[in-house]
Amino acid sequence: MEGKCKALFLDLDGTLLNDQKEITPGNRTAIEKALAAGHRVVITTGRPLVSAIEQARRLGLTAPGCYLIAFNGGILYDMGAQKVLFKETVPLDLVRPIFAEAERRGLHIQTYDEERVLVEPRCDSENVRRYCSIILMEYAVIPSVDALTREPAKMLVIDFEHKEPLIAFRDWVLEHYGERLDSFFSCEQYLEIIPRGLSKGSALLQLAQRLGIPRENTVAAGDAANDLSMLRAAGVGVAMCNGTDEAKAAADVVTTRDNNHDGIAEVIEKYLFDLCEMC
Repeated sequence: MEGKCKALFLDLDGTLLNDQKEITPGNRTAIEKALAAGHRVVITTGRPLVSAIEQARRLGLTAPGCYLIAFNGGILYDMGAQKVLFKETVPLDLVRPIFAEAERRGLHIQTYDEERVLVEPRCDSENVRRYCSIILMEYAVIPSVDALTREPAKMLVIDFEHKEPLIAFRDWVLEHYGERLDSFFSCEQYLEIIPRGLSKGSALLQLAQRLGIPRENTVAAGDAANDLSMLRAAGVGVAMCNGTDEAKAAADVVTTRDNNHDGIAEVIEKYLFDLCEMC
């Protein structure tokens, strides 16, 4: 099977998971079939590593051949070997002014250590509690980001009610720090801030190279703005039919079934095994 078409990169929310944040039986069976055939399955998410690992365990994706891309490309992780393959972080000299500007605008902003979400006292609110309940993580209140001694993987700005303040903040980040940072939406409520040059797409290419898998033998599925680079980088980029117009425009193909109706099973059958027959 070495050299065959076997690298499947899957977004979680809105793609592999249904609207109840669960994997459908059809999707689970298809993934088990892919792994049994010797293919690689890679969860690609903006979630922190701890949350991504917990989700992979709940999905049963812990065997050799299972990998994670967390923090929108900031970390590559081998589930079978339980080790980090690659990590890139945000310099502390960038974290502090970003937090200061978010505070000036009254925006909720958070960052991360290895195991927790980190917020300053003013952001110890329903926003962080709601977020942590979704991604299955704990949070800690720190006196100030000035107390950080380790560079974080990313920052996240949240507004569950209004997107306009997030758009304005994104534009400010890119105007002032665009040479070193990237900023984009992973969903309507979450504004991501990560090191420039990182993305799900760059992580896809890096992991495929590490695994000795040609780009043309990779398949990626996603539904949202932070999936665009991955959809464009893969040999076959598949947008979910429930995805954004932007995702559909970036993809090579669009599923006929959505995330609630075994859409990933469709991807595996049509674009993983069919491609393998042509290898």
